Amino acid sequence: MKVFGSSVCHHRKGCPMMLSSLSPRGHEQVPTELALHRWLARLSHGVSPVSVSLAYADWFNHLLLSPSKQVDLLFSAVSKSLVWLQYAAQSWQDESAPKLAPTPRDKRFVRSDWSQPPFNSLAQAFLLQDQWWAEAMTGVRGVSRHHEEVAAFTTRQWLDIWSPSNFIATNPRVLQKTLTTGGENLVNGFSNWWRDALAVLGDGKPRGVEKFLPGQAVALTPGKVVFKNRLIELIQYEPATANVHREPVVIIPSWIMKYYILDLTPNDSLAGYLVEQGHTVFMVSWKNPDGDDRNLGLDDYLECGVMEAIQAIQLIRPQALIHAMGYCLGGTLLAIASAALSGRGCHPFKTLTLLAAQTDFHEPGELGLFIDESQISFLEDLMSERGYLDGRQMAGAFALIRSKDLVWSKLVHEYLMGAHTPMTAMRAWNADATRMPQRMHSEYLRRLYLHNDLAEGRYRIAGKTISLADITVPLFLVATEADHVSPWKSVYKISGLVSGPVDFVLSAGGHNAGIVNPPAGPVAHSQAGFRCASHAPGEVLDNPQDWFDATPARRGSWWPRWHEWLHAHSSGMIQPAPIKALAFNGAPLAAPGLYVHLS
Repeated sequence: MKVFGSSVCHHRKGCPMMLSSLSPRGHEQVPTELALHRWLARLSHGVSPVSVSLAYADWFNHLLLSPSKQVDLLFSAVSKSLVWLQYAAQSWQDESAPKLAPTPRDKRFVRSDWSQPPFNSLAQAFLLQDQWWAEAMTGVRGVSRHHEEVAAFTTRQWLDIWSPSNFIATNPRVLQKTLTTGGENLVNGFSNWWRDALAVLGDGKPRGVEKFLPGQAVALTPGKVVFKNRLIELIQYEPATANVHREPVVIIPSWIMKYYILDLTPNDSLAGYLVEQGHTVFMVSWKNPDGDDRNLGLDDYLECGVMEAIQAIQLIRPQALIHAMGYCLGGTLLAIASAALSGRGCHPFKTLTLLAAQTDFHEPGELGLFIDESQISFLEDLMSERGYLDGRQMAGAFALIRSKDLVWSKLVHEYLMGAHTPMTAMRAWNADATRMPQRMHSEYLRRLYLHNDLAEGRYRIAGKTISLADITVPLFLVATEADHVSPWKSVYKISGLVSGPVDFVLSAGGHNAGIVNPPAGPVAHSQAGFRCASHAPGEVLDNPQDWFDATPARRGSWWPRWHEWLHAHSSGMIQPAPIKALAFNGAPLAAPGLYVHLS
C-alpha cells in the first residue's frame, strides 16, 4: 500500500542541470558567479562572508547612532581596566584575590596553575576583555536579533583565537611541559599536526578509525536486512528472548549520520538493549548519497525512508501497530510522517518517540546563526558543483559552535602538549561522515529552519497541508541538556503542538552522549541523570524553564524509563517469527548491511 500514491523512490526525471541552475526562489545561478562563490565557500568553510558582513554592518551603523551605548562601553572599558590593575597588583601578594570566574562550560582556566602569577593576570585580562566584547556586541538598539547573534558569535570565535591558553609562552602547563621535556612535546605536536594535515589534504580519515569498522567492532547486534531500496536498508534484529512484545519498534536515525550511533558497541547499543528487553527492533540504515542523488528531496526521504520502511514492517507483521522512534533529523521526518498519516486516517503507529528532534525551529540555537537567505544561497552554490554537501563541511559548522571543546582544546592537547587522544567508538563514528543531497538540504533549510513551515502549519505534502496537532498517539520525547544541535528548549516545543499525551525526558549530557546512555556496564556514565514528567493532552507547561524547575532530577539512564513506557503501551507477548532476509551473493544479507560501508 502506497501512502501518497506511487512511490517516488526512483531518480527524479528531468534535466539535473535545469533543476540545479535555479535557486528555490527562481533566481538564476550564473556559471561565472558560481565559480567565484564555490571558491569563496571553500575558503570560508561554507560560511557566507556576505551574511557575516551584513551582521557587522548592522551592528556598527547602529552603534554609531547610539552615543549612550558608546559612553557605557567606554565607562565599562575604564572600569574593567582598573579592576584588572588592582587584581594584578594584589595577585602577586595574595593568591586568593577576588577574580572573575569563566562561564561554567569554559574549562580553559580551571587548573590550579592558572592561579599563579603572571598567568592568573593573563587569564583575568582575557576574561575581562571577553566580557567587554559581549557587552559591546549585544544590546545595541535597532540591530536585528539575527544580526546581533551572528556578530556576537563571530566575535567570540576571533577572541578565542587569542586566548592565552593557545600559546606556548602564556599557557603554564604547555610552558612547563616544554621546559621539562626539552621541547619534545612540540616535536610530537608538529608530528600530530602534520598527520592531521595530510589526512585532510588526502581526503583521509583520522588515525585509529580502522579499529572501529561496522560489523567488526561496532554495529554488532545480530540481525538481517529485510528490505532495501535506493535510499535505505531496513535491518531486523534477531530476538534475544523466548517471547517478544507484539508491537515492533522501528528506529529512524538521522540521515546526516551513520545509523550505528544507536548500535555502537555491545556495551552501549540502544538497539541491543531493546532486543534484550524483548522488543522486535527494525533499524533504518540510510544510503550515503553521491552526486547522482542531487535531486532527491525531502519528499523522497519521507516516502523512501519512512513510508516504505513502515510498509515493509506491515508486510512482516501484518496485524501489529508500530512503536516508531526517530533520532535528530530522523525524528523530525518521523513527526512529519506521523502528522501526514494521522490526517489520512491510516495511522500505523501505536506510539511515537522522538530523540533530540526539533519540529519548531523558531529558536534552533547557534546552528540557526548559519541560516539566512544569504547563507542558504551560498550553500546552494557550493552544493551545485558536486550535487551534495560534504559531511566534513557540516562537521566544521558543529566544531565552530563548540570551538572551545572541539578546536582549541585539541590544539593545546595534541599540537602543543604533543599528546595523542585515543580513538574511541564514538569518535570513530563521528569521523564516519555522510553527505546530504543538494535538493533535500536546500528544502530542509528553507522549509524548516528559515520559514518554520512545520510548526506554523504551512508544511505541505502531496499538495495537502499537514498539522502536528493531528498527532494523537502517546508521545515520548527525549532532549539533552547540553545539546548544541537540538537545544532542549526547542525540542520541548512539540509538547504544545501535538494532541496526544506526552512524556518528556531531559537527559544530562549532549546531543550524542545524552542519548547513548546505557544503564549499566563498563561504559555507563557515572554522572548520568534525567528529569521526567508525564502530561495529559493539553496539560504541558508552556514555559520549558517552568517545567525544568518543577521536575526533580533522577540518577541513572533514561533507557529503562523508556522501556517501561513502551511495555505499558504494548499489548502482550508473542513468539518471534523467523526473519526472512534479503539475499546477497546467494546468502542472507546480515546486519549491518551494505549501505553503512559506503563512504
